[in-house]
Amino acid sequence: MIDPAVILPSDPLFARRVDPHFAWEAGLIRAAGGSHVLLDHDALLAGDVETAVGRVPPGSGPLWYRGWMIPVARYAALAETLADRGCSLRTGPVEYATAHELPGWYRTFEPLTPASTWLPGTEWDRAALAAAAEQLGGRGAAVVKDYVKSRKHEWAEACYVPDLADLDALERVVSRFAELQGDFLAGGLVLRRFEPFVRAADGRTEEARVWWLDGEPVLVGPHPDCPASRVSPELSAVRPLVRQLGCRFVTTDLARRAGGDRLSSADGEWRVVEVGDGQVSELPSGVDVEPLFRALLDA
Repeated sequence: MIDPAVILPSDPLFARRVDPHFAWEAGLIRAAGGSHVLLDHDALLAGDVETAVGRVPPGSGPLWYRGWMIPVARYAALAETLADRGCSLRTGPVEYATAHELPGWYRTFEPLTPASTWLPGTEWDRAALAAAAEQLGGRGAAVVKDYVKSRKHEWAEACYVPDLADLDALERVVSRFAELQGDFLAGGLVLRRFEPFVRAADGRTEEARVWWLDGEPVLVGPHPDCPASRVSPELSAVRPLVRQLGCRFVTTDLARRAGGDRLSSADGEWRVVEVGDGQVSELPSGVDVEPLFRALLDA
């Protein structure tokens, strides 16, 4: 019998089978010589951790997780409960928080990522926003997000601020962002200096997602939001920072900073748009990802 190696979310309607969104990953895990166990993701989010891990056999040993995003506090509770069952997560709670939330990874990647500042919690008055804007120079364009995600698909209303000097506009965008995020707002508010990136003919950013395991890139593919993109990022400057971060399984989203026309020309520098924990990062479509799962199981 093959020992379990990966935790996958169960189907919310049929608890004994894999969530349909991750069924193809279950097939890849089997093809790579591994197996999976199931986690009730909804129960975990609701705080019922014992029910969430009910289908994880005691003594399963070290496990990777692959599935939906988990808030940092819930991930820590999951790790603790699994430990009580003789299991462990290969990515510990501290490492998960470091890669998953911007304040955890920003200082490491600061030389290669847009300037950022953040406000914890969910209550940000005008004075706090003004102080945060001032830390980015007090003027110029910026984007709004939380510690994990943005609302880039609501670009004008809940993401992009044309000029930080316009505090009314900043307040308006931040308020709308918080309203749309609701209970899913993660950690706090982030302001990031806007940088234009090279875009494809359809207007989407030409962005690559790189999957790193133990400091080495094991898969390079398009970002899930731009599956047709086939750019090959330069990784020499990124690799030492990934190793410095100290997390085993992470992703970096990379794009070229645009030049004068903001569409097809670049100033030559690859920028880190986002860092993520590899366990909860979306895989690309149309790319052979089996080597990634083989590497995870071999690790």
